[in-house]
Amino acid sequence: MQLSAQIALILWLSAVAMGLPAAQAQGTTPAQPQASATHPDYPTGSGTALGEQIRALLADPSVSRSHFGFAVTTLDGTPLYGFNEGQLFRPASNNKIFSTAAAMALLGPARTFDTRIFGPLDGETGTVTGDLTLVGGGDANFGADDLPYLPRSERAKESSAAGAAPALPQPPALADLAALVDQLVAKGVKRIAGDVVGDDTLFPYEPYAESWAQDDQVWGYGAPVSALSIDNNQLTLIVTPGKAQGVPSSGDSVNATVQLEQNVPYYKVESEVRTVAAGAHAEGIQVERRTGSRVIRVYGEIAADAHPDVEELAIADPAEYAAMVLRSMLEQRGIVVTGTARAKHWPQSDARSYISELLAPAPCDATLAAGGRCAEDCVAKPVPAAPLLASHSSAPLAEDVVLTNKVSQNLHAELFLHNLGRLATCGSGSIVDGARVIRANLLHAGLDPDDFIFFDGSGLSEHDLVAPRAMVTFLGYAAKQPWFAQWKASLPDAGEDGTLDARFPDPPLKGHLFAKTGTLGEANALSGYLEAASGRTLIFSIFVDDHTPATHAARVTMDKIVTAIAAAE
Repeated sequence: MQLSAQIALILWLSAVAMGLPAAQAQGTTPAQPQASATHPDYPTGSGTALGEQIRALLADPSVSRSHFGFAVTTLDGTPLYGFNEGQLFRPASNNKIFSTAAAMALLGPARTFDTRIFGPLDGETGTVTGDLTLVGGGDANFGADDLPYLPRSERAKESSAAGAAPALPQPPALADLAALVDQLVAKGVKRIAGDVVGDDTLFPYEPYAESWAQDDQVWGYGAPVSALSIDNNQLTLIVTPGKAQGVPSSGDSVNATVQLEQNVPYYKVESEVRTVAAGAHAEGIQVERRTGSRVIRVYGEIAADAHPDVEELAIADPAEYAAMVLRSMLEQRGIVVTGTARAKHWPQSDARSYISELLAPAPCDATLAAGGRCAEDCVAKPVPAAPLLASHSSAPLAEDVVLTNKVSQNLHAELFLHNLGRLATCGSGSIVDGARVIRANLLHAGLDPDDFIFFDGSGLSEHDLVAPRAMVTFLGYAAKQPWFAQWKASLPDAGEDGTLDARFPDPPLKGHLFAKTGTLGEANALSGYLEAASGRTLIFSIFVDDHTPATHAARVTMDKIVTAIAAAE
């Protein structure tokens, strides 16, 4: 983070601690109407059976050092129970509640995004007489095959019906990109007398939001954000143990098989994984990639009787990878390409601090604060001055919202944020443009402006903060919106699907709790709707920060608290 951004963040946090409006710390006029600083009282449960039960749960030595906060209301917003409900917590993937809801409200469930190819085609010779440019349109699902969302159990049934899996992993089909190549072939393209360019200049090039951990960037869940994304900007790595007979004793070992599913030789894999005897203790698998490097180092141990270890690794530059794969597909179809594959980015040029830019007033703020969009049709960014040769439209936004919330897909949430910044305000599509839109949407919902601050759309940023009372207020607001039924159906269903398929597996909460999970280091979150023993629907939000590492005790306690509240109400 730039020093100016660090100073701005410290000033903002100091202002909140002193009870000052956030904008006052920046010396600016608030961009949107300020919510009332008066909050309803949340009963603490003192002297009640529920209160004593929760007190005992929080006093358990396994979680007593952790920082808990939660709020519970009726569906109409009447507070039922609170504990540290006005304090700030890291929301982790609960951030997706805000980004996906804003996308439904301001972009609309039917919104689609186009990925296009441009080039100066000479129809007589079939030659593209310059660069062939693949232009990303902010489609989170381009090249992927995970829509519509299916629960893990249904995916398994589909795989079984399709027959046995191949002996060796295969590179992804990337059917969307292949379909674009089909369109080029149909137009008679035979030769590219230039480069193949992957263009992601729809947004400024900001692959990572502020304070995303560097060690997350090797993994698929921390993949860089690009307007030209392909197959979730990740590749699958499979580590398979060597033959069991090659490990006669626990003191000997043989190499394991390590294979990376990639359509072109993008990464070089260096394997140092050993297979140890069946039943022996294996130290596990680690993956390392230095910043800027194209070398993946895989090391560790796997037992001879273990299942293959499957990992998702991030593509360092998705636009470049897409261009490389497109070039390869063209050549496979007999099209000659004389140039290279390369990426085209739009470098970020705004040097203002994130906080000051987030809170500074803008002409569109009044419209956003009233719950509207600033423009119905934003003027598209300039595209290559060459003819359009091929085009692909995404699935409707609502389908992606389901996938994003069910599996907690970080990249897709970030693309919602960027598209909000581009389409709801006709802005540049930068991170801060999108965050301004989401912030305005939350103020429109009645949240206190000092009860939240966001630096991304997914919750990977350690700087994201939200109070439990802000979360339940927004969930109550969402329940009154025309898009609510579709959006609620995107939340994981307890004991049934998504990130809750193995939590609350038994009645009475199985199938009666719909909530978004969140996990980030030593932070956990769970917020949503539950059907209580009384039959009425409750809104709840529970956060825990700073729990003991490498333990599930905090999450187990969270679930016990939710179960106790449901039974008591």
